[in-house]
Amino acid sequence: MSKPIKRIAINTGGGDAPGLNAVIQSVVVSAVNRGWECYGIRDGFNGILFPERYPEGGVLRLTRERVLGIGHLGGTMLGTTNKGNPLHFPVNMPDGSTREIDRSDEILAYFATHEIDALVSIGGDGSLTIAHALHQKGLRVVGVPKTIDNDLDKTFTTFGFDTAVSFATDCLDRLHSTAASHQRVMVVEVMGRYAGWIALHTGIAGEAHAILIPEIPFNLDKVAEHLRCREADGQQYSIVVVAEGAMPVNGHRELLAPAEAGHAERLGGLGERVAHDLAESTGKDARVVVLGHLLRGGSPTSFDRLAALRFGAAAVRALNENQSGIMVALGLHGVNYVSLDEVAGRMKAVPLDCDTVQTGRDLGICFGD
Repeated sequence: MSKPIKRIAINTGGGDAPGLNAVIQSVVVSAVNRGWECYGIRDGFNGILFPERYPEGGVLRLTRERVLGIGHLGGTMLGTTNKGNPLHFPVNMPDGSTREIDRSDEILAYFATHEIDALVSIGGDGSLTIAHALHQKGLRVVGVPKTIDNDLDKTFTTFGFDTAVSFATDCLDRLHSTAASHQRVMVVEVMGRYAGWIALHTGIAGEAHAILIPEIPFNLDKVAEHLRCREADGQQYSIVVVAEGAMPVNGHRELLAPAEAGHAERLGGLGERVAHDLAESTGKDARVVVLGHLLRGGSPTSFDRLAALRFGAAAVRALNENQSGIMVALGLHGVNYVSLDEVAGRMKAVPLDCDTVQTGRDLGICFGD
C-alpha cells in the first residue's frame, strides 16, 4: 500500500490544446475536495529545471480559487513546451556541438525534497513517454491524454481533437462559397503530424472533394484527374484537404525544419506544393490555406470541455485508488485505466478499413490512391 497522498503536482507538456485548463481545474478541485494540496509546474518541467526563469516561482500553489472559471479558456495557465525533453535534454558543449543528457533525476529530487507524492502529467505521446520513464524510476504518475491530433493509442479520443475538427470544418464551410464564386481549387492544410485524423474528419464533415492523409500515400495525378472529372460534370470548384504529414507515393514529407537536439522535425509546406502542382496539371486557379496553430487556439467545444473535466477527475480518483503508471482513457462506456506501457512510444494511425474512410469512399471523395 502506497503512503497516503498529501500533495500532488500537475504539468502540461507538448503542444497546447483546447481543454487543458479544464483538466487543470478538474484535477485541482477534485484533489482539494480530498484534502490534498496541488502544485502546478510551469512550462512542462522547466519550472523545476530552470527556476531562475520564474521570479514568481517555477512551481505554483494551485487553490480552488485560482482555477475556478478557467475551464472555458483556451491554452494552459501553466504554460507548455515541446522542447527540452528532460530524458534527452540538449546541452551546448564547449566545442560548439550539442549533446543530450538525462535530467530526470533532478525532477525526482525536487518531488522528494518538497514532499510531493504524485504527478498528473497532461500531454501527448512525448509527454506520456516522459511520464512513463518517471514512473519506472519510482514516481507515482497518472497520465491524461491530450493532443488535437487524436493519435494516442488506447483511448477513443483525446481532448482538443473535437475543437480542432469543429473549427476546421467551419473554415471549409466558408471556403466552399469563395471557391465556388471564383471557380478555384482551394487546398487546406491542417495539422496532425503523422496521423490523418484531423484531415479525415474535417474533410468528410466539411464535404471536401479530396483528402490526403499520411496513412494513404497519394498519387497527385489521380487527384488532378478527379478534379477534372468534377469540372466535366459541371462542378467548377474543388476543396482539397491535406494533412501536414501526408506524402506522395515514392516521395517524402515536406518539412519546415529538420529534427535536431531537443525537438522533433517540423512538418509543413505540403499544401503549397499540392496547390502548385494541381494548378499546373488542371489549369485551374489554385490557392492554399494553412490553418496551422489556429486549430490549437480558442475555447474548447462542450465535448472537449466535458472530456477534459472527466479526465481530470478520473486522474485524481486513480491516485486515490493507489494507481500509478497508468493513463486515463475514454472508452465507449466510461473512463478506463490503461498502462503507460501500452501507450508510451505508440501512435494511433487511421485504420484504412475504418467506417470513416469507407464513408468517404462511398461519398466519392478522392484519397489519391
